[in-house]
Amino acid sequence: MTDKAMKPETIAAQSLGWIDEITRAVSPPIHLSSTFIRDPDNQFRSGREYARSDNPTYDQPEAVLAALENGKDAMLLASGMAAATACFLALKPGDHVVIPKVMYWGLRLWLFDFARSWGLDVEDIEMSDLAAVKAAMRPGKTKLVWIESPGNPMWNITDIAAVAEIAKKAGARAVADSTVSTPVLTHPLDLGCDVVMHSATKYLNGHSDIVMGALVTKAEDDYWERISGVRSRIGGIPGSFGAWLLLRGMRTLFPRVKLACANAQKLAEHFAKHPRIEAVLYPGLKDHPGHAIAARQMSGGFGGMLSIRVKGGEGAAIATAARVKLWKRATSLGGTESLIEHRGSTEGPGAPCPMDLLRLSAGIEDAGDLIADLEQALDGNS
Repeated sequence: MTDKAMKPETIAAQSLGWIDEITRAVSPPIHLSSTFIRDPDNQFRSGREYARSDNPTYDQPEAVLAALENGKDAMLLASGMAAATACFLALKPGDHVVIPKVMYWGLRLWLFDFARSWGLDVEDIEMSDLAAVKAAMRPGKTKLVWIESPGNPMWNITDIAAVAEIAKKAGARAVADSTVSTPVLTHPLDLGCDVVMHSATKYLNGHSDIVMGALVTKAEDDYWERISGVRSRIGGIPGSFGAWLLLRGMRTLFPRVKLACANAQKLAEHFAKHPRIEAVLYPGLKDHPGHAIAARQMSGGFGGMLSIRVKGGEGAAIATAARVKLWKRATSLGGTESLIEHRGSTEGPGAPCPMDLLRLSAGIEDAGDLIADLEQALDGNS
């Protein structure tokens, strides 16, 4: 069976079915060598030269990711931030980039605090407003439009295909952060994006035991070559063991994400009218402003992430998080365990995140247990 004939669930579960040619092992070896032997005539016929440029342990997870995203090539990087920033570092001073107002706060801070200092022209807009996207375009000047959908931590929905088309008409590339949606639910390259980015720390690995990033490209073009150069020259590479753990984690990607989506949907529906909750932010709810677009571009679920705004403000939200017993009070998302976080405390001053907001990463536990624990935590606000 060819790769194209395999369903994505099979691609992930069998990691493309690769078998180690030397040992015939189902689980691949971990290559720890930092350097590789030259041939007597000074050539590198193995294709390997030095581990900062390449590592055999990357081959299989990169191939699996490229197949799952319907891309031409993929690369692993040291973290989600390393992957995201590489997309901007591959640009030139003076280039104009457009980003959403609601997005991963760490990247937003880097863009305004660092990228602007070396010459990138960074503009943030309401990305769900297509008129605002069109108005922001500067043909010949705009080089990259960054899309994050659902947008962390408010879970705004962007019409990926429409924004990618606007970017294309202006001569810009569209890059999508699909960390939350994962290739289980959305395929940004099929919707017109040029590159898709993942914080592989999250759902791709799924076990909260590595830090890693990944990029997948639609075309192996000059932009992709520049990104590859950024990874090598800056040294933003992951370790061999982390790459191996990522491959292991991706084998269960589909059942994990589907169960997390089902749990998030149950949580959102249960707490949507709760007397101690001001609002539930989740695109799977029919009254969410981006629900129709999400239903069109997300297949099989609306993601495992949701947020609740607690009545009583910041103090009540923090107190609620303090009382949970099953949920874990921790940053991050996409693991098997459910996490709760007062996001405003993490993001700090200037963030668009309301201070009464708790960000929830639904894990794969029993949904009834998760609901009951959050219920008792909210009851303490009476």
